[in-house]
Amino acid sequence: MHPKLTIGDKVRYGLADLGFSLITSAMQFFLLFYYTDVALIDPGTAGLALMTGKLTWDAINDPLFGYLSDRTRSRFGRRRIWMFIGAIPLGIAAWIMFSLPKGLTGVAAFFGVLISFWLIDSFHTMTTTPYYALTPELTRDYNERASLTSIRMVFSVFGYILGAAITTMLAGIFQGGGLNLQQAWSATGAVFGVIAIITTLVTAFSIRERPELAGEPSKLPAARAILTSFKNKPFVILMIAFILSSFSFTVLTALVPYFIQYQLNMGDQVSFVLLAMLLTIGIFLIPAKKISDRINKGPAYALGLFIASLAIMTGFFFPHEATPLIYVVAVVAGIGFSAQWVFPWSMLPDVVEYDEKMTGERREGIYYGLWAFLSKFTGALGVAVSGWALDLFGYVPNVEQTVHALFGIRLFFAIVPAVVILISLPFLIKYPITRQKHAELVAELAARKTGPQ
Repeated sequence: MHPKLTIGDKVRYGLADLGFSLITSAMQFFLLFYYTDVALIDPGTAGLALMTGKLTWDAINDPLFGYLSDRTRSRFGRRRIWMFIGAIPLGIAAWIMFSLPKGLTGVAAFFGVLISFWLIDSFHTMTTTPYYALTPELTRDYNERASLTSIRMVFSVFGYILGAAITTMLAGIFQGGGLNLQQAWSATGAVFGVIAIITTLVTAFSIRERPELAGEPSKLPAARAILTSFKNKPFVILMIAFILSSFSFTVLTALVPYFIQYQLNMGDQVSFVLLAMLLTIGIFLIPAKKISDRINKGPAYALGLFIASLAIMTGFFFPHEATPLIYVVAVVAGIGFSAQWVFPWSMLPDVVEYDEKMTGERREGIYYGLWAFLSKFTGALGVAVSGWALDLFGYVPNVEQTVHALFGIRLFFAIVPAVVILISLPFLIKYPITRQKHAELVAELAARKTGPQ
């Protein structure tokens, strides 16, 4: 038996996710809004550039960095060395992301979005993929992983809260201090970049990898390493469910500013509504973990998503006027979406053991690389679909929207995400790695190592 992690271990590990999530949140909630209403880029062009970025370099770099970290040998271990290398470039890329010249059109707009996205995505991947791959290398206990993930997600949610609540607020403060709108958003990106650098380096310096859990670096060739991963049935099931739920969450969050500002005429309360949802997510992380102590992670994940889908669906029926009911929806959706923050990330380490049974190797990096690609691909797809939907329904920035445009915003804010979430539920209810199955798997792997060779 390996010693349990202390609270200090879990806190030091979780801190880095504050900076990572701060940048992710600012991108998820406000990147499309920044393109359309600050940089004045056509939403369809922005969406196309993001999808191009995902289908080119991003399709390679996530599994690539995961694969490289699996094969890395250094005095800093397999994972932390990548956090040291990528921290400062990540911060610079965050500043560049919100510093595009105003009024780009056509080809210039396309490549401005594409190149800035490639930069932020590359260094985000370089640091986060090895970071997340540390989870199964810090503990192999089924419940301890849920605890480690829950504490990490406290920092993650706090980062998301900061990104959602202070992005426009901070830009407004900079603008009030004498900067123009474009300069204010650029300064905001710089602040976020500095925070990401600090939190990444603090975690990288203060935690220690555990070689006895990590195993030897993988020897599988790159192509075979990726293809073998898709023979892992629990991983494929979890991947499908996560793609669906992550896409839904991204579409919802990308359209929150549009729904609140144009449908509800409550533009000055966007940050407060997001804060209500994200605070609720943070508060319910520990209850979500306790639920997983009583029932298996798959059904618990499905229960949370079902609650969230019911909440957001009601938004479609809100009138074209201000209503405090949006806060009720935000809170109930936050209760449900707390599952999205705990369960998939605590379920992923379990599939690594299943893979070890298949291949005889510990390949955390390739799984977290594939997972990071799926996360960012569904995120970009969600933002792109949101941009295309705005284009399709005739959205025009900074004016009163037509009835047709408002219908499109309501449809893609409420109905589309809820329906896609409901499609994901059967995959989770029947998820094959239960608490008992995982215990049997870990015992079998332990017996292989201690038994006759």
